[in-house]
Formats: sequence, C-alpha cells, structure tokens
Amino acid sequence: MTGDVAVLGAGMHPWGKWGRSFVEYGTVAARAALADAGIDWRQVQSVVGADTVRCGYPGYVAGATFAQALGWQGARVTSVYAACASGAQAINTARSQILAGMADVVLVVGADSAPKGFFAPAGGDRPDDPDWVRFRVLGATNPAYFGLYARRRIALYGDSPEDFALVKVKNAAAGALNPNARYRKTVSAEDVAASAVVADPLRLLDICATSDGAAALVLSGMDFARRHGVSDPVRIRAVSTVTPTYPKTVLDLPDIATDSAAAVDPVPHTFRASIARAAYEEAGIGPEDLSLAEVYDLSTALELEWYEDIGLCGTGEGAKLVREGATALGGRIPVNVSGGLASFGEAVPAQAIAQVCELTWQLRGAAGDRQVPGARTGMTANQGLFGHGSAVVAVR
Repeated sequence: MTGDVAVLGAGMHPWGKWGRSFVEYGTVAARAALADAGIDWRQVQSVVGADTVRCGYPGYVAGATFAQALGWQGARVTSVYAACASGAQAINTARSQILAGMADVVLVVGADSAPKGFFAPAGGDRPDDPDWVRFRVLGATNPAYFGLYARRRIALYGDSPEDFALVKVKNAAAGALNPNARYRKTVSAEDVAASAVVADPLRLLDICATSDGAAALVLSGMDFARRHGVSDPVRIRAVSTVTPTYPKTVLDLPDIATDSAAAVDPVPHTFRASIARAAYEEAGIGPEDLSLAEVYDLSTALELEWYEDIGLCGTGEGAKLVREGATALGGRIPVNVSGGLASFGEAVPAQAIAQVCELTWQLRGAAGDRQVPGARTGMTANQGLFGHGSAVVAVR
C-alpha cells in the first residue's frame, strides 16, 4: 500500500472533431478541473502532461505546453508518453510526486487533435518498432487486429456478432446521457448489423472512431485536501503500469513477441489480466468489491475480453454478462457508463484520464442520469503499445 491521493477536481473538453489545436482543448479541460477543485492556478505546484505525438513540438512537451497556455507561474512540469496508457502514466507520475512530498497539488492534462480516419504509423522505416512492424510487415491496422480478437472469441467461446452488437447498444445508451460524449444517439442491434463491414466480423459501429478531446484532473495529498475543506474526497488508491511476462502462449497484437532473454515460466494469466491483478493487489480489493468499471472498448469484442481480464467473470463468459444486462446501467456491475470509446472515440493522451473523471463523478454521486447508485469503488482498465499496462482504482 502506497497511500491514497485525493481527486479534488475533474474536467473535460467535449469529444468530437472540432478542427482546433489540442492545446485549446487541454486548456479548457484544465480550467474546468481547477474550477471543480476550487483551486487557483497559482496554487498548482506541478503540471503533468500526457503527450500527443502527432502535434509536433508542443505535443512532445505537453506539460510545459499546458503550463504556458495557462500562464507561467513557476510550477514544475513533466511530459509523458505511453500511447493509450499515457493518461494513466501521467496520473501515476502526479501521484508519485505527491506521495514523495514533491508537490501538494498537481494538475494532470491530456488532449488530442486526432487525424481523420484510422490511425496510421509515423513515417519512415523502423524495423525495431513493434508498431511499425505490425503495420508494415503484418498489415495489421487497428481494425484488422480488432477483427482477429473477435474471430478468436467466436472460435473459442462461441460468441457471435449479435453478442458484439449488444456491447455497442449498451454503450450508446449510456453515451446518449453524457454531455461530453461525441456520439449521443442510441442505436439498435439492427443498426449495428446494417453498418458497413470493416474487419470481418466487425462492422463500423463495432469499432471506435478517432476524436479530438481533452480531460484533466487536480490531485492532491490527503492533508492538503482536508486543509482545503474536503474531508471525504474521491481517492486514487492504486495505479497499475505493469509490463508483460514472457513467454506468452497466445499472441497479443500488436505486441507480437513470444519469448524473452529472461528465463521465466509462462504465467497462468494474460497480460491484460496482469494489469488488473496488480491494481487489485495494490488497492487491497478484488473484483467483487467494484461498483463499476471503465474499460478500453476499442471494439465491442474487446470489451468482452476486458470483463474476463478484470475478473468480472470467467474466461469465455463475457458475452453471457452482456446478454444478461449485468454490465449495463442498472445491472449488477455496470461497465462503461460514460459511454466508453464507443461514444467518445479515441483522443489518445486523454482517454485514461477521462476514465478517471468518470469514476470521480460516479463516486461523488454527481453523474446525473447515468449515475450508478451507491458507487464506492471503481476501476479503469486501458492499455498502451510497447507493453504499457494501465489501470487505476478509485474509492470513496
């Protein structure tokens, strides 16, 4: 146990395709988080920015970029990049600074201006880059490996495209209630089935879009929170950023290696399961303690795998949960009550932070029509390229 840090404020810039600078989005989210916390910008002692590498020099130094946009005031700055896990890495960096006594109040910001269409690799030849390898050698675009995951579930567990469509229907219903979501329209299973095939068996409505957007958090030590008049804040209790253990008996694109120089035995659980396992161990809880979860639904089929990876059900039982309505609003263990990436799309550096924003509002009882009654404990689960794990446990 490393100790809790308080979430004093949460803020977002709505997701969409706005055609403006990521700096503008991040500044809006940061100011919203500061206002929510009741903190003056000049009180912030550190800024941790999650980098967006498509946006040139300012994106690569996001901490300083957001500090400059808010107005230089002497805060220390840090910039981090871990692909889709960037936001969780930024939260973990802020937490580490607070627990180490380096800062009382830290602002965490992630924002993106995403390109149109699906993500593509950066230019140039990089044969030692697993992202380049999977695009150029394997031809595995993101939708291609989403489709492979889906096909594997069909072959092993008997899942069907109809099961996958239920995930989209569930998340769209939640997203319709979220003012920050890009897509705020309910859909039916028939709508999913009628959308274009992208990577068989997945259709357009099975796969998340790319989006512009931003999210921010104001974190502090518990003593500062009490001095600030917040006696019972939402608290971050664990952040998991573990790496895979090799050898891996099942290929997990895009991280396609199967061996290692380390002499280790195969582990009984997958990489994604190990991400959640580490978070549970640090927080001193188990999946039975969760009130809700926000998971990385790059595709509808992948969300079903996360149910299993975070321990909500056994291997191969994810589709059963969604058929029963267990993971919908009002269900036994609601998942992606924000609407998930299905409703937001990917704004890569922001999405893991946005997940914690949703947990914050839920645990405060301030999520409006999408509120999970009596929510006390939540987990986020995300992932990043190059073996970056990402999970956060928040409690109240």
